[in-house]
Amino acid sequence: MDKKNRLFVDADSCPVKKEILAVAVRFGICPIFVASYASFSSDREATWVFVDQEKEAADLYIANHVRQGDFVVTQDIGLAALVLRRGVFVLSIRGKEISENNISRLLDRRYLARQSLRSGKKLKGPKPFTDEDRKKFSDTLTKLLCRLDH
Repeated sequence: MDKKNRLFVDADSCPVKKEILAVAVRFGICPIFVASYASFSSDREATWVFVDQEKEAADLYIANHVRQGDFVVTQDIGLAALVLRRGVFVLSIRGKEISENNISRLLDRRYLARQSLRSGKKLKGPKPFTDEDRKKFSDTLTKLLCRLDH
């Protein structure tokens, strides 16, 4: 893997920070966790960037700092769509690789869900986050980094 590759994490509500650190260490990557000041952490195992508490501040920071070949971990489909166009690898917190092949479907699903909410329909929230989700995330991040390491 090119030493220029960086791993950005949309960290405000990211449940896999420990998993990211564990995998990143094996590949010699220091992840960059981006979060609002409300999520301040004194964690010294990683690089933390703290931004204003505005709704999209972390997303904007990531979108403005990624470059081709970088990695982003996020559950924000809008951010994923923005950075994919720059040749960035995107992974959801549940271990799903987001790519040009599936981003249109994911954006359509998000749009339809918001339309349903606006019309007053109640929607199910996401399933509870499980240990299986953590394992899938770690495995997928490892495979992605291995693929690029060769």
